[in-house]
Amino acid sequence: MLTIICLILIGALSAILGSLVGIGGGLIIVPTLIYLGVEHDLLHGITPQIAIGTSSVILIVTGLSSTFGYMKSKQVDFKNGSIFLFGLLPGSLIGSVLSRFLTLNSFDLYFGIFLILVAVLLIIRNKIKPIQLFNKEKYRRSYTDNEGVTYHYNVPPIFAFVATLFIGILTGLFGIGGGALMTPLMLIVFRFPPHLAVGTSMLMIFFSSLMSSLGHMVQGHVAWGYSLVLIISSIIGAQIGVRINRTIKSDTVVLLLRTVLLIMGVYLIIKSFL
Repeated sequence: MLTIICLILIGALSAILGSLVGIGGGLIIVPTLIYLGVEHDLLHGITPQIAIGTSSVILIVTGLSSTFGYMKSKQVDFKNGSIFLFGLLPGSLIGSVLSRFLTLNSFDLYFGIFLILVAVLLIIRNKIKPIQLFNKEKYRRSYTDNEGVTYHYNVPPIFAFVATLFIGILTGLFGIGGGALMTPLMLIVFRFPPHLAVGTSMLMIFFSSLMSSLGHMVQGHVAWGYSLVLIISSIIGAQIGVRINRTIKSDTVVLLLRTVLLIMGVYLIIKSFL
């Protein structure tokens, strides 16, 4: 019973936060499953690879559920999203295969560094000037938010492919859905409007998780019993996150998110050396 309660909380909370800021929730699911399964034996049969594979399956549901929610409020850029997928999908499959070489200590170290990197990107995202290379008229698109503010942003296809291929590899490797890097990439490099970046990121998470999950399923890296409970709670949590996103200031959520990421990143790095 305690196991089921833990899984429900993990699925719901990760989906709420993940869909709220466009990261999917894998950043919470993976280390939590490892913590409960490997270190405290509350979840039997969990290894870093199984935690990653299970997370990828959960993120399919979170991504799809959140995408439908954001589609209703027109917060998904399907045109540029399709460009991102050209790099994200093959990268996700490659990363899922590479995950077999991770050990617990190397996972803690690399994942900790990754979390700190994401936190730093979120901290500096509003201080970085737009890259002039991307300010070309032929790539320019416009978006007007609910408050009537119009944003202009650009997505050069070749650069987008290279960047998302790299992100896709990290997605499959760590089971995080890609949103943890896709959202900062869209905000910092391509200058997406915040709410549009979150909605489009959830679309990316759905497809990248679908691809990486195939690789993990073939390798037997999915705990299906735990997945069922996580999926049900994630569906509910994702819809809650979408609704909160429409009412809360994104800067407040990002501040909370980057603080948590920094703490988790430092903790995992220290633990890898103990």
